[in-house]
Amino acid sequence: MSKGKDRKAHLKDLEKLLVNYRVDSGDGFKLQDFDPSSTDGMEEGKERAQELLVRGVDWLSELQDRLYAQDKYALLCVFQAMDAAGKDGTIKHVMSGVNPQGCQVYSFKQPSSEDLDHDFMWRYMKCLPERGRIGIFNRSYYEEVLVVRVHDQLLQKEKIPERLITKKIWDERLQDIKAFERYLSRNGVVVLKFYLNLSKQEQKKRFLARIDVPEKNWKFSSADVEERGYWKDYAKAYQEAIAGTASEEAPWYVVPADNKWFTRLVVIAAIVKTLEKLDLRYPQLEKDQLKNLEKAKLMLQSEKK
Repeated sequence: MSKGKDRKAHLKDLEKLLVNYRVDSGDGFKLQDFDPSSTDGMEEGKERAQELLVRGVDWLSELQDRLYAQDKYALLCVFQAMDAAGKDGTIKHVMSGVNPQGCQVYSFKQPSSEDLDHDFMWRYMKCLPERGRIGIFNRSYYEEVLVVRVHDQLLQKEKIPERLITKKIWDERLQDIKAFERYLSRNGVVVLKFYLNLSKQEQKKRFLARIDVPEKNWKFSSADVEERGYWKDYAKAYQEAIAGTASEEAPWYVVPADNKWFTRLVVIAAIVKTLEKLDLRYPQLEKDQLKNLEKAKLMLQSEKK
């Protein structure tokens, strides 16, 4: 089988894999319908998944090179999850073959005083990827309708006029986010959003591992356990955020996160499928440019050793 035919067959396999996790409309969406431990019946397990991941990493490397050369589209990948869901590891493995020159990763922590003097989207808009590049948001503007919603005292720090803080503020923010993502799409920025769907039981297991294994102690914070107490609140916030912003131009992928090997496979499948559909191509040179290339070649060949 030729490489092209093999790629087409592989693309169909990716589409089958993703159909159960893609959310491009909020109609009827229920987070509880998605199983965090699912592996989509992949009986071959980790070994086969690792093989597919390696192929996906190579494929992504080629696509990213064409994306960079064409310099027309940009790709923004948004990662959201509860603590210990594996965002860092997923980003590391999926992007392992990408040229650093064409990829930017931003991790958003607590807003600075300067951030708080601007609108809630300001600090995220500054970090959007340029054309030809892949941008990774490790947490994102969705924190403004997740952690800020769960801990509403944070809203008071944003210096918003009191009359604007109403019961509708979360719906309004979701509307603004959806409109913003539509705006990006209309300007050539492709948006993919990943919610790494971790079960509460698996999070407990991973927290205990961080405590019991000295090499993982640095990853653990007592605040992580405190946040577990808000699990139901976060689940409700994620439910409404995904349902309120899922669209054809900026879909969500609710990715099972209890098995890291499967999480990484789904994420790379979504990215590769999306970039492949863009029909990325290397720029075609004009006749005058081709003549200059031939002239330069002749000059080089005529040089004395």
